[in-house]
Amino acid sequence: MSAMSDPRRDGPVITERPKPGPPTPYSFPAVTTHDLPNGSSLVVVDLPGRPLVSASLILVGGAAEEPAALAGATVLAARALTEGTDRYDAIELVEAGERLGASLHASAGWDSLSIGVDVPAARLEPALELVAEVLLHATFPESEIENLRDERLNDLLQARADPRRRVDEAFIGTIYASESPYHRPSGGTRETVERLTARHLRSTFERLRRPDQATLVVGGDLGGLDSVAVATRFFGTWTAASDTEGDRVSVVDRGTSVGRLVRVIHRPGAVQTEIRVGHRGLPRRIDDYHAVSVMSTILGGLFNSRLNMKLREEKGYTYGATAGFDMRRGAGPFSARAAVNTEVTVPAIVDMLAELGRIHDQPVEQEELIAARDFLVGVFPLRFEAAGAVVGALGGLAVHGLDIAELIGYRAAIEAVDVDAVADAAREHLHVDDASIVLVGDVDAFGADLETAGLGRIVIERDETPPGMPTEPD
Repeated sequence: MSAMSDPRRDGPVITERPKPGPPTPYSFPAVTTHDLPNGSSLVVVDLPGRPLVSASLILVGGAAEEPAALAGATVLAARALTEGTDRYDAIELVEAGERLGASLHASAGWDSLSIGVDVPAARLEPALELVAEVLLHATFPESEIENLRDERLNDLLQARADPRRRVDEAFIGTIYASESPYHRPSGGTRETVERLTARHLRSTFERLRRPDQATLVVGGDLGGLDSVAVATRFFGTWTAASDTEGDRVSVVDRGTSVGRLVRVIHRPGAVQTEIRVGHRGLPRRIDDYHAVSVMSTILGGLFNSRLNMKLREEKGYTYGATAGFDMRRGAGPFSARAAVNTEVTVPAIVDMLAELGRIHDQPVEQEELIAARDFLVGVFPLRFEAAGAVVGALGGLAVHGLDIAELIGYRAAIEAVDVDAVADAAREHLHVDDASIVLVGDVDAFGADLETAGLGRIVIERDETPPGMPTEPD
């Protein structure tokens, strides 16, 4: 067949790209809330047509509340919960879940610890009984704790060798005061993890296991199930140990006050530099949350964000550059992030600072604003296609003490953000002159340029090579 008669060439030629239409209407599913007899909360969302049900028991209070000497205990305690109970050892617990077609899991972070299960709707009740077994009767077997502790210590070794994880660790250690838990990884440090025992994990969990700080969220095709009766049977009567009662521990989120600091973790021979630029950021509960979300998206949350277009598309320095706020119960970090070839380390930092300064000092363009708003509004329904995602979002509200209106009104609140609101958010929350610059790379290759650029006081550190790790790159 000749090219002239190729049917692929005979159709109409499209000369203009299709343009996106208005966002599809979306309403967050109806949610009901209930109080259980012991003070726990129950949140139920019926999602017809989604037969895989998700349930999560959230205990507010996470790694941010643990004593510094026991850093990592909360994360390790969560991992240990499914390693054995009064009725089951670790293998038997897995088998009990598998017989139900269920996936049982527990995890913890800065703000909470959760025990969850994903299970076909017809087997939800026995699956919730397993969750209750883990919540009320975890045994923290010493042999399993030793294994989990060794895994974490090995992970910490790997983190020291991984430039991306190493720069993240150095970054938080730079921008937060030493008395803040955010100064360290949520999973703890080698010094603290080495001393953790089953007794520490058990006491940490008991401190969190308080009915008045617990919320059970259940979502999926519940088919008329009396969720309140089931939840009351399994979770409505347990009580906290008497010495755990009291108010929540306040999160210490104090940042450092060192002015502009450039901290370099020297890696001889590194062909790339990991860059973090930022400072202490914001908690989740702020009045201008939606304006900050739009501003962050314009700056570094989209492929065509300012940072990515400058560093990747225009300069070719990196495969990707991003920026944003990690919002927690306390003020989590703000960071701009990129990995660049060693020889362009300093120009990339200069460009990053320039983009932070530009959005701080100058109003964004209307086209940028519309693109960011449309993205956030458009992806919002896609976040909730599975029951687990809906349950996760509702659990987040419980952790931060927010009302369901936060989700119901999200799209309208994003659409209401204007140029002035973005400008106010940038001026209020971006502190370019006090931003710390943290690098992991070969300072021998870019040190002279760094000195000349005058970006701030420079501190150079040489990492000790972790045992078993090569001293030079392959």
